[in-house]
Amino acid sequence: HQKRVPHGAPPWLETVRVTFPRYHRHADELCVTEIGSVIWAVQMSTVEFHPWNSRRPDVERPDEWRIDLDPGDVEFGPVAANHDGAVGFPKTSGGHGLHVYVRIRPDHGFGDVRRAALAFAREVERRAPQDVTTTWWRKDRDPAKLFVDYNQNARDHTLAAAYSIRGTPRATVSAPLTWEEIPDCE
Repeated sequence: HQKRVPHGAPPWLETVRVTFPRYHRHADELCVTEIGSVIWAVQMSTVEFHPWNSRRPDVERPDEWRIDLDPGDVEFGPVAANHDGAVGFPKTSGGHGLHVYVRIRPDHGFGDVRRAALAFAREVERRAPQDVTTTWWRKDRDPAKLFVDYNQNARDHTLAAAYSIRGTPRATVSAPLTWEEIPDCE
């Protein structure tokens, strides 16, 4: 996937300008608002869609908190049993993990949302140290623990959209689930 709409794109495509202060650059990113946008992107060889967790009116203020769960060698069953009543919407990552989307008011910037995600991840780890880790480097992680990836809430990070086909040899799909479906998910 690419993050910017190329020159020569049809004028009817809806976009939003996103700045990247760290690199002193900007990009006009596609806003998928109709089926024609999807068809255009697919004919441009887009396989995966990776939306931001903020919307056009204010791209600097996320309205979605993303919990990215990387199971290592752990089954999804314990995840479903321990969502603790969170009002979140789970989906498969299209890889091996699980994403949970939680709607939030767009009152804070990416840095604040990421810090809240880190605090959440560390609290989950504190409550279930035998099952959960926040250890960042894979080589340092216990593969028998669930990794709660708080960095997916950083400013320029994106996750595969629901129903997005992943560009892997198995061509898996990121699919929405109910909490009840998670234990049976492969």
